[in-house]
Amino acid sequence: MTALPASVPHPGAVELRCWRLDAFRELRQLRVALRTALADVLTPDYSDLIDRMAVVATELATNALRHGLPPTEVRLLQGPDRLIIDVADHDLGTEPRLDRGRPPGLGGMGLVLARTFAVEVGWYKATETKHVWASFTV
Repeated sequence: MTALPASVPHPGAVELRCWRLDAFRELRQLRVALRTALADVLTPDYSDLIDRMAVVATELATNALRHGLPPTEVRLLQGPDRLIIDVADHDLGTEPRLDRGRPPGLGGMGLVLARTFAVEVGWYKATETKHVWASFTV
């Protein structure tokens, strides 16, 4: 397994929206709400970016729900020329890791997809939360 780089996303980024998740059944609502929020910020020319961000947000939130401690918080941030998905959980005892050796179809592809679709992916610990984030150029 490969560790993700530890780094804080762009410090000047401002929060546009925030969603709290307590269960997997809330992931669909997250996708719908995120797409709506992104449509308010981006023009229709960015439909591919909206799709990629929705996949990454869902994957990172799924990982937080599965491997972290609740509640999970998903934030949409905006910095200069970029949008950021930041997903937090309350498990400070683990670090996110890429599992490149797992055969497709057995799960464990969330961070791999995030690294494929995003410009940057990283993680950091705050006082009470662990964050995994992905940034996208706009």
